[in-house]
Amino acid sequence: MTHPMITQADVETYQRDGVVLIRGLFADHVELLRAGVDRNMTDPGPYAAENLKPGEGGRFFDDYCNWTRIPEFEEVIRTSPAAEVAADLMGSQAVQMFHDHVLVKEPGTAKPTPWHQDGPYYFVEGAQNVSFWSPLDPVTDASLRCVAGSHLWPKPVLPKRWLADTSFYPDPDAYMPVPDPDSEGMDVREWAMEPGDAVAFNYGILHGARGNETGQRRRAFSLRLLGDDARYVERPGPTSPPFPGHQMQPGQRLREDWFPVIWQRAD
Repeated sequence: MTHPMITQADVETYQRDGVVLIRGLFADHVELLRAGVDRNMTDPGPYAAENLKPGEGGRFFDDYCNWTRIPEFEEVIRTSPAAEVAADLMGSQAVQMFHDHVLVKEPGTAKPTPWHQDGPYYFVEGAQNVSFWSPLDPVTDASLRCVAGSHLWPKPVLPKRWLADTSFYPDPDAYMPVPDPDSEGMDVREWAMEPGDAVAFNYGILHGARGNETGQRRRAFSLRLLGDDARYVERPGPTSPPFPGHQMQPGQRLREDWFPVIWQRAD
């Protein structure tokens, strides 16, 4: 039996395409998340970034790994249906917290979010994973865009630094070049979304977003969750997020004191 917010067809779509829309997943938590984003932007964490070059208009702010110091985020993570929905989508008995991520594009921000996969930046591998991307403002043109099925590609896409546009790791030959999904005719999924709707997507999905050239803000909250088969893996350089001093070894489950289990299926 799946959670009432999703259907078995949603689960099948997620397993096949790696991406599905969940209407209203955080609908009861929008104001709480907006308050958390305000707190985050007022008091940024150590990984906060401004993703525009001098002279580029608008503002593109992002920050991650703040849920343990921003109570609004922790409340949403622990009380929303997101973890249980994630378990159903992943086919997992348990759900482990990985990290949160805030992305804010102020009005007049022409810079797009570059096409990328999240997985190559992370130090975790496993088929059972899910990211939720939820706008806290109505979105149309500035919505998330995902290439269906790209989580099953035989080679990962080259991870790059967003601002410098350089390779994230020293071995770019291990990756395929970043494609241009629009010109190459790929199956790009995107939706007009209301605050609290969420796109669920696999860490291996190629995704990006257009700039926000509208007259309103585009605040988004993302939640990264792990399932039963998630294991630590070493990358050829520092990962993003880095989680310094974690002391994990390849093949281990992520340490639960840092990455707690937030939902467990009843026997």
